Amino acid sequence: MLGFSPASAAKQAGIEARFKAIPTPAEAQRQHRIFTAEPHLAGSERNNELARYIAREWKKQGLEDIVIRRYDVYSSDPKETLLEMVAPTPYRAGLREAAYDQDPDTKNPDISTAWIGMSTSGDITAPVIYANSGNPADFALLRKNGIDVKGKIVLVRYSNPYSYRGFKALTAEKEGAAAILIYSDPAEDGYAKGKVFPDGPWGPETHFQRGAIEYDFQQAGDPTTPGWPSLPGARHIPAAASSAVPKIMALPLSWHDAKPLLENMDGPVAPKEWQGALPITYHLGGDRVRVHLKIQMQESLKANYVVEASIRGTEHPDEWVLVGNHRDAWVFGAADPGSGTAAMMEMTRGLGKLARQGIRPKRNIRILSWDGEETSFAGSAEWTEQFAHELGQKAVAYLNVDIGVSGPDFQGNSVGSLAPLLVDASKSLPDPSGKSLYEAWQTARAKDLKSRKENDTVTDFNLVETRIGSGSDYAALLDHAGVPVLDVSFTGPYGVYHSAYDNYFWMNHFGDPGYRYHTVMAQVLGVLALRLSNADFLPFDFGSYAAHIRQYLNTLSKDSDLSKLELDSLRVAIDEFERGGKDLNESVQTALASGPPDPLLSDQINRGMMGIERHWLNPEGIPGRPWYKHILYACRQTYAHLELPGLTETVERGDMVAAQRQARILEAALRHNAQLLHQLNRDLACTAGLTRQGVALCTEH
Repeated sequence: MLGFSPASAAKQAGIEARFKAIPTPAEAQRQHRIFTAEPHLAGSERNNELARYIAREWKKQGLEDIVIRRYDVYSSDPKETLLEMVAPTPYRAGLREAAYDQDPDTKNPDISTAWIGMSTSGDITAPVIYANSGNPADFALLRKNGIDVKGKIVLVRYSNPYSYRGFKALTAEKEGAAAILIYSDPAEDGYAKGKVFPDGPWGPETHFQRGAIEYDFQQAGDPTTPGWPSLPGARHIPAAASSAVPKIMALPLSWHDAKPLLENMDGPVAPKEWQGALPITYHLGGDRVRVHLKIQMQESLKANYVVEASIRGTEHPDEWVLVGNHRDAWVFGAADPGSGTAAMMEMTRGLGKLARQGIRPKRNIRILSWDGEETSFAGSAEWTEQFAHELGQKAVAYLNVDIGVSGPDFQGNSVGSLAPLLVDASKSLPDPSGKSLYEAWQTARAKDLKSRKENDTVTDFNLVETRIGSGSDYAALLDHAGVPVLDVSFTGPYGVYHSAYDNYFWMNHFGDPGYRYHTVMAQVLGVLALRLSNADFLPFDFGSYAAHIRQYLNTLSKDSDLSKLELDSLRVAIDEFERGGKDLNESVQTALASGPPDPLLSDQINRGMMGIERHWLNPEGIPGRPWYKHILYACRQTYAHLELPGLTETVERGDMVAAQRQARILEAALRHNAQLLHQLNRDLACTAGLTRQGVALCTEH
């Protein structure tokens, strides 16, 4: 058990066994129904009531230090949305999702019409152009065909693999389009995949994907408080001055409402790869299809609430193991985020029960229910900005869950230093299939790599995905505050994302009938939190981290021409960091074999290890995106993973002078962390009197 002496590991195994016996499917289902009973968008009264409910539940469960924090966040909400085709034939889009008798929740009058957060307001009539997925290459093909989108409305589809709708909006905005319509083609998440709701997990004809288009790849959180928390009374810059606020009209569509537009378009036939699953020939468009689009948004500051609680640590109360999930949903949010929240509530019930029995963690476990994730990562980003200094001193790691369960396939994502911990813990956890979670995960990972045409053999090294990108609340903690993060989920066929059909019926029939995976997710979160909070030496593996960093650089070298850069010294620095990590691993293992370490010694070593991730932060931030400060991790504008972001983006821009500077910044951080690891190794060896093969590891006194 990584980070534990044999005696401590035996004690920990007993604690974990008692914890794993507490979560139950019935209780997970009960909690899940509470969180999915009504729509609960950020800022709504229902979502605020759920915040108060969580606080009450945590108090009953025995948690401590419960507080609800308020942030006043810039928000945009729809007052009116209208889309009608005026030529060549009239058609008015319904912008509503059909109700089904089998599922009473689909008849809830509070289900919203189609809308997109952070759309601008406007009232225009213009031709429609089909632009495939709305990526830069798609617009280049339109230009090649003589089609100018300036002042027009572009119709694009949600793409698979997922591409953040905000990137589509930014691209259309740069191209001069007046508006963007984003529809769900059945090729991506509908009948082309299999049976549709209510008979299967895929999206039906009228489903559409709500969402926000804030440019949070520039900065996450409230776009009008860049770099400081949006506490009540805080200064807000004008929205028009924010680089994160879009300047384009945007609306989501179902394929039911997009089909009349697509089947009436003229212009060149779209390329084969642009053809979707609708029984029509897709054209690029021209002037034949014209639509009237009206969007009226209301901008305001809305209160978002983060709920926070702790299980106080017995030995290190100023070291925080953080666990969190967002609470807000576009509608009912059964998978996103209700499944993760229900699992988290079962985790807290288990940890609270242990605490009442006198079984407390050594370090503080702090649990957080975020708000405003769906619109801007508001809760986690503003909380991170408020507590950035304390996080730099106290945060051990952050465990994130979001879409906790949408199927049976386990996925684990983390920074490189925490990957071995997740692999190690998975071997002691059950999977509903009857295998260990580790065995089931290997099968799911092999399938995942094959689907992405990465036909690597699955090993413990690549079992965890360490290329983690963005798209959930871990982004702010990692990329802005330098907290090491770990993100877990169970995935599967899921075609109702951000729609009214992501609801209790869907989960009970397709996502997780019986709530067995919810129960395992609660166990996963609890075991990881307990290991991080009880370890004698924190279970970081910096040798593994270095190997992943080397892989990131090798991938960049393969994909880009780096011949004009001097990178030899950078590669040497990676080697030094790896040696330091491996030496510390060996020293820790040697020290633990002798029994639990001296508390003062373990505290000294653990404090040093907690500083490693913080040293990856560059106060200047990524060039052009100063809010993002991590030099190893960030996201692209699509939310896709982006490693070595400062170096990679300057290389891709062809600015080799800036790229060389970024390489030097990375090299300096690696050397600094390598020196820290060597010092920790010396301190451990000297204080504990460690030897290897009979030779003393310390010659300093």
